[in-house]
Amino acid sequence: MTPTQASAGALDAGAEVLPREDFVVTTSTEPVAKRPARQRDHAAGFELSGPGTPLPALLSTLWRTRQVLFVLARKDFFARYRRTSLGLFWALGLPLIQAVVLTVVFTHVVRVGRVVQSVQGGHHFSYAVFIYSGIVGWSFFSTNMPGSATSVVDGSGLAGKIYFPRLMLPLLVVVTGLYPLIISLGVLFLLTLALQHSVGFEFLFVIPATVLVVGISAAFGIALSALHVYFRDVKFLVQAVMSVLFYATPIIYSLSNAPASIRPFISFGPMAGPIELFRMATVGADSAWPQAVAGGVVWFTVAMALGLYLHSRFDRVFVDRL
Repeated sequence: MTPTQASAGALDAGAEVLPREDFVVTTSTEPVAKRPARQRDHAAGFELSGPGTPLPALLSTLWRTRQVLFVLARKDFFARYRRTSLGLFWALGLPLIQAVVLTVVFTHVVRVGRVVQSVQGGHHFSYAVFIYSGIVGWSFFSTNMPGSATSVVDGSGLAGKIYFPRLMLPLLVVVTGLYPLIISLGVLFLLTLALQHSVGFEFLFVIPATVLVVGISAAFGIALSALHVYFRDVKFLVQAVMSVLFYATPIIYSLSNAPASIRPFISFGPMAGPIELFRMATVGADSAWPQAVAGGVVWFTVAMALGLYLHSRFDRVFVDRL
């Protein structure tokens, strides 16, 4: 007979069964503290329970670590071309090749160049310089903005180990892109000198053009990098928008060539302002360039304000979503 059967027989017989000595029963009259209700963490929603970082403190920390930012940017730039056969040639070669292809296609195949020349005027107008002036700004934006938009998630390996302002990650991508941008500006100067036959003081417009294109790229990267932590669709949305924005930006055509019905929308595009400033420095800008620059400033202000707010509010809880 097994112990279980014996116990069952004892109970049936009315025998007294003593509790086992290795079981301890305790009772307490003290009230049990009620556990706080756990806040539900939605997969695609913001977690609002984490403490935020005051914006002045966030910017102060970023300023103290600025030397690290530039050291990492220089390291990433040279590491990008270290094992390539042509090395730094790719930094200036890719935008130049794109400009040459667009110039040949839209001069000899589609013949947009003559239409642009008739609008721009000028005896020494060069459509190649016109195209490359647009490619310089667009190439910087299209290369660095998508990368900065996903930089916080892409840098999760480092961000999950130590604390540093995650604001540094999108800025690192943009600062790394400054090196090929400087090289492209040197090529733009030489092309303008060779094909336009003169370079005047108006070439100094490349300074505000560079500031504006870098600012817009950084502003979009900061805002989208915070959103991408919670909404992973941002990566693919950026890719889709960039493919459309290329044709909605006056790169291969001038603002005057655009239909009057959509010209205000094109001039208000985020990259229309910087491109018009680059052309102001080389072949001359369109008459609507002030509106385009104003639109670029508006895009920068709105995107930067949104990005700084999101990083200030969610900087310390980003790691919980990586």
